[in-house]
Amino acid sequence: MARVTSSDQRWMTLALEVGRRARVWSAPNPAVGCAIVRDDALLSSGFTHPAGQAHAEVHALSQTSDAAGATVYVTLEPCNHTGRTPPCVDALIDAGIARVVIACIDPDPRVAGKGIERLTAAGIEVVQGVCESEAQQDLSGFFLRLERGWGRVTVKMGASADGRTAMASGESQWVTGVGARSDVQAWRASSDVIMTGSGTVTADDCALTVRQCDNRFDSDDWSRALTAPSLRAVIDSRGITPPLANVVTGDVPTLVFTEDATSLDAAMPSTVTQVKVPANDGGLDLRQVLLALGERGANEILIEAGPTLVGALERQNLIDQWLIYMAPVMLGADARPLHSAHFSSLADAHRYAIVSHDMIGDDYVLSCARPLETDGQSRWH
Repeated sequence: MARVTSSDQRWMTLALEVGRRARVWSAPNPAVGCAIVRDDALLSSGFTHPAGQAHAEVHALSQTSDAAGATVYVTLEPCNHTGRTPPCVDALIDAGIARVVIACIDPDPRVAGKGIERLTAAGIEVVQGVCESEAQQDLSGFFLRLERGWGRVTVKMGASADGRTAMASGESQWVTGVGARSDVQAWRASSDVIMTGSGTVTADDCALTVRQCDNRFDSDDWSRALTAPSLRAVIDSRGITPPLANVVTGDVPTLVFTEDATSLDAAMPSTVTQVKVPANDGGLDLRQVLLALGERGANEILIEAGPTLVGALERQNLIDQWLIYMAPVMLGADARPLHSAHFSSLADAHRYAIVSHDMIGDDYVLSCARPLETDGQSRWH
C-alpha cells in the first residue's frame, strides 16, 4: 500500500484552497487545485483555467522550472485522455514527478482510474484518498452533472428572523445588511448560472450581474471572475420578460426558458437565447430546464428568485443546497415566505443538514444541504 506522510494532509489542504480559486471560470471543467512540493517546501501551485486552457497540474508545472523528484498534490485524478488539451498524466511523467497524491478519483468515464493506472505504470508512486470528503464537497457540482445531467442547485435567500423575505407589498430593499449582499457577489462569481423567475424580474428588475466587492475574493480572483461572467437564466413560461429588463440587457448572455408555444418579444437583444421546454406542474418542466443548463456545462447553478419558483423547485425535490442570510428583524405574518411549497406532514418534509454557519456583519448566514451519495458513502452537496 502506498505510504501516507504526516504532511500529506497539510499540502492537500493547500491544493484545495488553490482549487477554489478556479470556481469563477473553470466550467465545464471541475475547479481543481494542485500543489508541487519537494523536501516539504512548496515549489509552485496551480488551478484549472477556462476550457481549452491549462488544467491545474499543467498550470502548476508552468510555475516552476524544475519539478523532477517532486510530489504533486492534486484534488482530482489527473486526466489520461486528449480532449481540448493533452493528458495531464503525460505532463507529470515528462516532468519527472516521483509521487502523486490524489484527493479523489475522477468519475468521468474517460478517466475513472485510468490516470492512476498510467502514472503507476510509469513508476510514479500514487496515493489516493487524502482529504477525499473535502474534495468531493468542493467538486460535487461537477460530480452531480456527470451523474444526473445537471450540476449543484443552490438557492440563495435573504430572510428575516421569522423566515420572511419581503413585505406583502414586495418591498425587500434591504432586509439584510451590506456585508451579506457583498458576500452574495462572491457566490454569484463562483456560479456558472444565476437563475431567477419572470415574477422577480417584473418586481425587482434585477440584473443578476457580478459586481466586485471588498470581501473574501482578492483582486486577482475578481479579475478572473469579471472576465468570465456567469450566464443568466430566466424562467418565463408566458414570455413576459420585457426586452429592456436589466436581466436581458448588457453584454452578459441570458437564457430565457419558455413553454414550447410561447414567443419572446421581437425586440429582445441579441445576447438573449430562447430555450423552449415542456410545461409541467403548472409551470415549466424544471428538470428539463436544469438538464438544458447541464448540457451547457453548468456545474454550479445559483437560484435568486421569489417564493413561487423556489417553492416549485423545493416541491419537486430539486434543491441541493440552501444559502440563507438571516437578518435580526421581524417582518410579520403577512410578509412573503421563503417559498410556496406545501407539505401535509413532517414525513413529507425535506430535511437537510447544516454544512456551515457564520456571522457577516449583523446577519447570520446558514448553509444546509442534502446528502450526496459517492461510492456508497454519504457526503454533503
